[in-house]
Amino acid sequence: MIRKMTAAAAALILGTSILAGCSSGEDDDGKVTLNLLSNKSENINTYKGLIEEFEAENPDIKIKFDSPPEAETVLRTRLVKNDIPDLMFIAGNATYGELGRAGVLHDFSDSELVEKIQPSYIDMIDRLVGLEQEGVFGLPYATNANAVIYNKQKFEELGLEVPKTWDEFIEILEKAKAAGEIPIYFTLKDAWTGMISWNSLGGNIAGEEFADKKSSGKTTFVKSYDEVADKMLTLTKYGHKDNLGVAYGDGNNAFAAGEGVMYIQGNWAIPEILKANPDADLGVFPMPVTNDPEKNKLVSGVDVLLTISKDSEHKEEAMKFLEFMTEKETSKRYIDEQKAFSAIEGVFQEDPVFEGIKENFEEGTITSFQDHYYPAGMGAENILQEFLIEKKKETFLKKLDREWEKVEDR
Repeated sequence: MIRKMTAAAAALILGTSILAGCSSGEDDDGKVTLNLLSNKSENINTYKGLIEEFEAENPDIKIKFDSPPEAETVLRTRLVKNDIPDLMFIAGNATYGELGRAGVLHDFSDSELVEKIQPSYIDMIDRLVGLEQEGVFGLPYATNANAVIYNKQKFEELGLEVPKTWDEFIEILEKAKAAGEIPIYFTLKDAWTGMISWNSLGGNIAGEEFADKKSSGKTTFVKSYDEVADKMLTLTKYGHKDNLGVAYGDGNNAFAAGEGVMYIQGNWAIPEILKANPDADLGVFPMPVTNDPEKNKLVSGVDVLLTISKDSEHKEEAMKFLEFMTEKETSKRYIDEQKAFSAIEGVFQEDPVFEGIKENFEEGTITSFQDHYYPAGMGAENILQEFLIEKKKETFLKKLDREWEKVEDR
């Protein structure tokens, strides 16, 4: 799951000039302590296991790990106190772009670690910072994908086949509904979960260049997202009776228990589903959002990138930890436990559950998370949630345009 920082936090990052301090130090026993802030809840146990392994190999270094529920609020508070974490494991989204432009992150341009990363993901985060800003301020580590997760047993019972076009997708949704099943299990109480479908629709219909065109005044949501909004509403017709009343965690458990034929989520939900039901027989496929199979791409982005505070007092030790994290064995352990994909060259996700999207990675039929390029703090997920309640398309699209411009004009 990708959590975004508030606009206030991003503005504070950009406006704060007293950023020299760092919260590392040495314990009484002579160990160097590095503070690590993470913004994901799903991978806490994986990180703890990796940290334990690193500390065993490096007894002179201690990693103080923090993954609070509201990481952006915590980071904002620490910035105010001039108490920046040495290490930050954050999403590759607009907030990372703000941090990179603000000059608070270490530049890895001359580091050999950059050579370990697949160039396409370096390009992806470069676009977030802006090509006019020279430097590589983070190391893409784990990547993810939006997909339709489906219950293989129910597909077989209902005689459904994986769809390749939008019309085929609607056809299997209708069949599931006619059979008395919940075609799609929605968890829209958590507004961010609506962005999974929104990004799949937007990336393929409005196109990858939307953000650049929007910022340069060449298009608007009103002009480019009309079909996206219509299809978003269409999908919600195939949910359950309380689409907006169920949260993400409850949805994982419900889908694991056999409620719903399909679940539109990211790969990060799969470990949670399997935790609730280890016997769940799952498959995945890219949401087909057009009737041209050649135009239907998988949405993928940088879920985790590793970075260091520019002013860390213990960069040597911090770099040592990143060297450990980017070793092939470590990266493979991470993606195996998290059912994720690796940005490290030569590290592949081999879990058969991902057979349905393996081809997309191999052939490069991938498009970016559109909201990663939205201005940080725009709050698109909340505006989308409001639209799904009120269903006023024109008002919704105009509000997206207005809020985008409001944030950009700050």
